[in-house]
Order: sequence, then C-alpha cells, then structure tokens
Amino acid sequence: MARVLIVEDNTRLAELVSAGLRGQGHVCDRVSTLAAATDALASFAFDGIILDLGLPDGDGVDWLRRRAGGEPPALILTARDALEDRVKGLDAGADDYLAKPFAMDELAARLRAMLRRPGSRRQVALELGNVIFDPASHAVAIATVSQELTRRESALLELLLRRAGEVVRRGVIEDGLYKFDEAVTPNAVEAIVSRLRRRLDDAGADLDLHTVRGVGYMLRERIA
Repeated sequence: MARVLIVEDNTRLAELVSAGLRGQGHVCDRVSTLAAATDALASFAFDGIILDLGLPDGDGVDWLRRRAGGEPPALILTARDALEDRVKGLDAGADDYLAKPFAMDELAARLRAMLRRPGSRRQVALELGNVIFDPASHAVAIATVSQELTRRESALLELLLRRAGEVVRRGVIEDGLYKFDEAVTPNAVEAIVSRLRRRLDDAGADLDLHTVRGVGYMLRERIA
C-alpha cells in the first residue's frame, strides 16, 4: 500500500484516478493546485505523486524543477503528448510520464514500478519529546508504549509533528483531514483536537497541544 498525492484540477478525473488506485489498496489524497500540493507535502508523508501539468496556479514542469529532484517520486499525467513535452517533464525531475487518455491498469502498473525503484522514499520516523510516529505504518508510540489512534487522530498528529513549534491554521487541518467531497461540521476540527490532546495526556506524552484562538493549533515539547 502506498500513500499517493494526486495533483489534478479536473475533479471528475481526479476522482476516477483516486477510486482506481484505492481499489488496488492505495491511500489517495487529492489537491487541485500547486500551492495545495506544496502544503500537503510539507504536512504529510507521501510515497508518490501523480501530477497534471496545466494547473490553475502554474505549470507542473516549473514546480517539479523547483523541487530539484526532491522526494517523493512523481509521475506526470497530462494531455501533453508531444516528444518535446515528455523530454521536458522528465528532465525537470519527473520519474515517469503518461499521456491522457490512459488506461487505469497502465497508470497503476507504472505507479507500482516507480515505487519499486531503488531509492524510493522511506520516511524516517517523526519524533518529538517521548512521542514517535512512523509515517509509513502510522504506528504511534508514547514513552515506548504503542498507541491506537483513529485515522483522523493519526493524520492530525502527523501534520502537527511535521510543523512542530508552528501554528497550523484551522483551514490547513481541515484540508488535511477531510476529502473535498466531505462535509465538515463547524466543530469537527475542535473535536478531533480535543480527542488527540486527551489521548496524548492519558498516555503521558510530554507534549503540549496549544489552541491559538481564532487561528489554529500548535504542538510543542513541554517545558519542564
């Protein structure tokens, strides 16, 4: 199973790709802009990216070039099928290139091949205080004791650990925890934060999960 970031502004196509990959056991997150993709990569661990090129806030080729070969590996999925475009995309840092229209089976096979290549990313564990989080398995240990978190509690902990010491805005948390087609109730984020804070406290985590009123939340190591 891999966690894949789909960067595609065609909602219907993004849904089809996501559904096809989920059917093969992958976890998929969808964003429609390069800015959102940058935020997602800063907040969560992904095994691969499926990237459209013509996006509302820029060109995917330029975005890839700015990443300068950064992880995770990227597969370009685009209507640009000229040889020149393929060469440009691969030279910019893409690991594979597939033109639209495409067969879902081929996309899935190319993704599997890309993730099998030597050097494919293996995220190191995130540690803060006595809390250890494994991005690959989502396993959590507090003071060396394994903990069971819900999917959203785990996603929230990962996001906050990756931005430890920073205020993470409520909107960023909503985007990270909920799909675009999911309704988010007014108090949903507050409820998840409250549950995670209680779990951390009950397990003896030496971390503080602060609420910055009207802005967001911050996780930091507790000062003795």
